[in-house]
Amino acid sequence: MSPTSRKYRRTACTGLALASLVALAACGGGSGTDASAEAGSGKGTISVWAHQGQKSEAAALQNAVKSFNSSQNKIKVDLKLIPEADYTKTITATEAAKLPDVLEFDGPTMANFVYNKKLAPIDTYVSAKTMDNATAASKAQGEVEGKHYGLGMFDSGLGIYGNKKLLDAAGVKYPTGLSDDWSAEEFTAALKALKAKDSDGKTLDLQESGGYANEWGTYGFAPIVWSAGGSLLKDGKAEGALDTPAVVSALKTFQSWKTYVDPNTDGNAFAKGRVALSWVGHWMYPAYSQALGDDLVVLPLPDFGNGPKTGQGSWAWGIGADTKNAKAAGTFLDTLLNDTNVTAMTTANGAVPATKTALAKSSLYKEGGPLQLFADQLAKPCGDSDITKSCVAVTRPVTAGYPVITSKFSEALNSVYGGTDPKSALQKAARAIDQDFSDNAGYKIP
Repeated sequence: MSPTSRKYRRTACTGLALASLVALAACGGGSGTDASAEAGSGKGTISVWAHQGQKSEAAALQNAVKSFNSSQNKIKVDLKLIPEADYTKTITATEAAKLPDVLEFDGPTMANFVYNKKLAPIDTYVSAKTMDNATAASKAQGEVEGKHYGLGMFDSGLGIYGNKKLLDAAGVKYPTGLSDDWSAEEFTAALKALKAKDSDGKTLDLQESGGYANEWGTYGFAPIVWSAGGSLLKDGKAEGALDTPAVVSALKTFQSWKTYVDPNTDGNAFAKGRVALSWVGHWMYPAYSQALGDDLVVLPLPDFGNGPKTGQGSWAWGIGADTKNAKAAGTFLDTLLNDTNVTAMTTANGAVPATKTALAKSSLYKEGGPLQLFADQLAKPCGDSDITKSCVAVTRPVTAGYPVITSKFSEALNSVYGGTDPKSALQKAARAIDQDFSDNAGYKIP
């Protein structure tokens, strides 16, 4: 993947800054949610931290803050942008008392910050209107033990981009939406048919160039586990959920696709027409649309038996646990999450709006829009535990132990792709996850 698209994935989708949390998670640093947040006067200066992603994202956030500060004189926001590569490490290393009143965080890191008493519940401080307008998928990512600790301006999703011209030339019939998705067998058959018409036999892009022992491995391919009826974690355990026969079989199928995969070292395998299919997310639409025009089609991931699934979740906003002015923090979040600011941000980064009203008006994601599929998927949220056949968008496990889960699963996936037996790789990962959870009392939050 090219540096540009790799940066885009971090910013608009998964955030690859989880490594700094693994050691923290493994040592069990937290014990409850006795947040000392105080309501305060609802006036005065509040501090806000955010990651410095794309220039367009930073500009949208700076404009939102400037507009908020000039719209009233009761609250002043002091914004600090921290380089994305250092952001999660900075929060991790900063004691709760020195964190800001409002902070941004990558979604999967939230539960760890709750566990370590760095975030306060926001339910009391943001308005009912703001909470009600958040999409169900966004709220699922931000919820721990029935309380909400974060809400996002944008969300994410996965799909398969197809080159209509190449698909038609190979006689491949493809889905038009979630209702007629490919089965895993049909997807494999499509790869074979495309190979017969391809000069080098490489017909698929899986964003392979950076490997899979990272957050892309989990975000991009945990949907295979969920679609096979498995889970990364169920009832606090990975064994019996991650390593089921159905999941093993699904990863054997995934492993078999390697022969069709273009390494995509230049990041242009799909855009230049070397492959007909690209397994990636919403963030590649601008480049792909520009390259293919009307030949671009957007398809759901294949169904391994439990319905098609996608990952979801992205950066979110919360309130520091030790703030002395949570009322002012909530007022700012109400403004930050309004249609004007959400639309400006999602226009800047191309991501899926995480509020109902902004999503309904989005030219890309609204009904009839070119990326309606991603909105349709997020309209059927699973949360992180009740992964049924009828739901589609799955939240990565909301637990303080997530850094260990993603580390062990992505390592297993990477080794499977490299030729390791899926059963042994998944069993090894499941045992390691369960041992870590046992060592840390299940990361339970009293």
